Amino acid sequence: MDIIRIAEQPQQVSPRGVKARAVLDLPSINIMNLTLAPGDEVPSHLTPVDVLFHVIEGEDSITIGPETARVTAGDIVVSPARIPHALEANAGTDFSVLVIKIPNPKKMAK
Repeated sequence: MDIIRIAEQPQQVSPRGVKARAVLDLPSINIMNLTLAPGDEVPSHLTPVDVLFHVIEGEDSITIGPETARVTAGDIVVSPARIPHALEANAGTDFSVLVIKIPNPKKMAK
């Protein structure tokens, strides 16, 4: 049995400027844990695969295409492939999200 303790994974700053932890990196799935401090954002961008955002801490905004919604811990938001999405931490607390990409875009055949 593999147990991944997210808090024990090394944290670095992502290319988009937020704290990130690699959780799982397999051909079928990629999971990252992003933690946004108040005022941080992940600007709108496209991903070539489906993405699930699982909020594990905090309350803030996720935008998928033209829709923006407030989300809280426990919520899961689905972002279909090739639809712009963004995250914004504007509620005054840290916002921690598991970003689940299916399949792993880094390991897709080119």
